[in-house]
Amino acid sequence: MRAEIESPCVRTCVVHPEARICVGCHRTIDEIGRWTRMTPEERRAVMEELPERAGLLRRRRGGRAGRMERSGEE
Repeated sequence: MRAEIESPCVRTCVVHPEARICVGCHRTIDEIGRWTRMTPEERRAVMEELPERAGLLRRRRGGRAGRMERSGEE
């Protein structure tokens, strides 16, 4: 058995238009593309950052609520 860091991919591959990270795994496009060539240390460092990145996506509100928030309407 190989001692590798598994991929955080959850097969929800959509890049957030503002945050520029995958909404499923929270990695950047560059990180996704380089994942298999990264060292275990590089992968571990990325994995440690992912929980913080998830918060970037939760703050964004879309639809009517997001439009109202941006325009100051209630």
